[in-house]
Amino acid sequence: MPKEPVTDRNGLTEEQFLQGYDAGMYERPSVTVDMLIFTVMEQEQDNYRKLSEKSLQLLLIQRGEHPYLGQWALPGGFVSVEESIEDAARRELYSETNIDNVYMEQLFTWGDVNRDPRLRVISSSYMALVDRTTLDVQAGDDADDAGWFEVTYDVMESSRKELAGGYEQEERIRITLQKGDIVLTGEVIITETAHGHVRRVQREIAENHGLAFDHLKMIQYAIERLRGKVEYTDIIFNLMPPLFTLSELQRVYEIILGRELLAPAFRRKMADRVTETEEFTKDAGHRPSKLYRYRVDRDAN
Repeated sequence: MPKEPVTDRNGLTEEQFLQGYDAGMYERPSVTVDMLIFTVMEQEQDNYRKLSEKSLQLLLIQRGEHPYLGQWALPGGFVSVEESIEDAARRELYSETNIDNVYMEQLFTWGDVNRDPRLRVISSSYMALVDRTTLDVQAGDDADDAGWFEVTYDVMESSRKELAGGYEQEERIRITLQKGDIVLTGEVIITETAHGHVRRVQREIAENHGLAFDHLKMIQYAIERLRGKVEYTDIIFNLMPPLFTLSELQRVYEIILGRELLAPAFRRKMADRVTETEEFTKDAGHRPSKLYRYRVDRDAN
């Protein structure tokens, strides 16, 4: 026997319902994508015998259009109706910075009502770690400039208050982004409240000097997540060249985590993540060091 069509409380089948559906019944917000592209970059050395200094860097573009004309922002743009959010992220990254074919993962969705002065905009942010030496960054599209900014992340204040059945914890984070003479600064206040099993985290921009939109909050959250992910995933190897020393790898971990690590414990932790090669460094003025590569057959996230 043929199956009876499924109808709703008004007696309509799904086909009938869709034929009569009014798509203008609700206001539709616009959707954008914003990309946080991190790298670890060597700084200039004035003495070739010194170990190279490295720093965490973030890619920013200088806006060439209103709003926030002339200010710095994360690469990004609007999602068209005919493309996926991930496709839009890749398209915008390439059109604004000339970067293509990098692994990105979705980070968070930002939906505060007044986050964009033009209209109601919801943004999906993506994060990537890249080996900067393989990239040719160029400004394009609606960007006047694009460049890597050194990131400094400092906890200025931290407090915790016990509540009945929970707690309230507050941190004030100061972020500095520097590229030559250009210095961008801001502070984000993170308030975490917990009552029983319910936990809520709010982020508020307390100060902002030179960054467009709410991108300071995105940067703070991305660094927080990045520090967590390097502890339990192999994402950090996206920052490394094909061959590297264990000292170089440890230094990259330290830069991202913001603290020093004990070499013996670090080497034990890396034992099943890297493969020893028969090659050595050839830098003048330095004792040759064994080179390693990422163990590609490792089952890791």
